[in-house]
Amino acid sequence: MTRSARKLLDEIQAELAPRDGDNRLVPLIAAGRAPRAVFAALAAEEKLITLSDWRSFHALAARADEPNARTFFGGLAPGEQQANGMLDALLAATGPDHGRELPRAGCQVYPAYVAWLALNGESSATAAGIFANFAAFGRYCRDVAAGMREHYGFTDEQCAFFDFFAADVPEIEEQALAAIQAGLDAHRLDEREAHRCARLFQSYELLFWNTLADEFPG
Repeated sequence: MTRSARKLLDEIQAELAPRDGDNRLVPLIAAGRAPRAVFAALAAEEKLITLSDWRSFHALAARADEPNARTFFGGLAPGEQQANGMLDALLAATGPDHGRELPRAGCQVYPAYVAWLALNGESSATAAGIFANFAAFGRYCRDVAAGMREHYGFTDEQCAFFDFFAADVPEIEEQALAAIQAGLDAHRLDEREAHRCARLFQSYELLFWNTLADEFPG
């Protein structure tokens, strides 16, 4: 009997859950203890990431030979373009990023891995790895947006990037599950690869936030 995509995702997310709290920057922002300069860094790094991921998702969609995978990756690309534009108001409010290392290697390894997958990753395992981390990223963004408003006085327009990724989008979940299920049904999805991909995404995600936590301690 073919495994279900939902069961596989639940197993992967249960494996990742113990490390979701290893993000050291988000609690600082949520409590208002991070320096305001961190938002210039966040905006500058995310500006580069969203542009890179936009290209990578288009490449993943173009390379996928399974319709559900093409739909999933093709659907993610416009969101990256939209989010990129949402950063402009935050950049204008914070001014330039004066960090020690620009761009920061610890922040840019995440999009580098997405770009690597665009050339080398099997589509359904890549979809599982990406989507398995969406829930944690959404929680991080929700906490950051709340902290920005409560402690730093940012406007809705300036918080728009984080609000965007904090929102639940059932359609994306449905597309991800369809792509993963297609890989399982065709016996193309290597579950070990899906777990490995998800773990790497989580590690690179945490490295992004913790690189900034080290540079901007509370």
